[in-house]
Amino acid sequence: MKLAIITDIHGNELALKAVLHAIDKRKDVEEIWCLGDMIAMGPDTNEILDILFARPDIRMITGNHDEAILSLISGEGHPESYKHTREHHKWIAERLSTDNFKKLKKLPRMIEKQITGTRIMGIHYHIELAKRNAHINDEPFYSILEPSLGNMEKMYANYPADIVCFGHHHPEHLFSNEHQTYLNPGALGVSKENIAPYAIIDFSPMKPLISIDQATYDKNAFLEKFDALKVPQREVLFKLFYVGE
Repeated sequence: MKLAIITDIHGNELALKAVLHAIDKRKDVEEIWCLGDMIAMGPDTNEILDILFARPDIRMITGNHDEAILSLISGEGHPESYKHTREHHKWIAERLSTDNFKKLKKLPRMIEKQITGTRIMGIHYHIELAKRNAHINDEPFYSILEPSLGNMEKMYANYPADIVCFGHHHPEHLFSNEHQTYLNPGALGVSKENIAPYAIIDFSPMKPLISIDQATYDKNAFLEKFDALKVPQREVLFKLFYVGE
């Protein structure tokens, strides 16, 4: 069996379509895990969710941006530490369809599965056990740690899994010790290049093989949508995530 891992689409429909095309073209991937932050930063909210929810081979969990927007729509407030993105989140919230809101709200924070004796788990980023059910306003997701084996062990060593998959921190992570492998393919929809990363886990060998691949997409067409739709805070988003050094 082969499993694809994607994460942090962040409202980038063109990047998502490029990755799904690359995965489908392989004809050997049975399941795709999408590890949160499907929406926000990019403008393609319902477009992204319509694609994902329509596919029976995709399993999804929520990320911090998804949950912050759900909280706004539900009238439950907005995390204080996200106040710099509040204007943008409100814009996304106003455009999220009722159907996608209901489906998004039903998603879990974690998924797990055993494949040919290998335990695999997906989470958007580390959440301490006592905070696993905490509301997004209580800041359940752990502070981002720089990519290193030691930091991954600090967060995930006690997870009951052989492979821990996650996102949230946008760079690629791939670290292993004798007991666990830690995988983050990198943000699919947020890059200063025209690439969209994804990972493939091949469970057919005795020891699973992990590869991180990339699809390319029309980055300029994506960026043009920000001005056409007058996306709030687009200048800041461009500088932080999409253009420049």
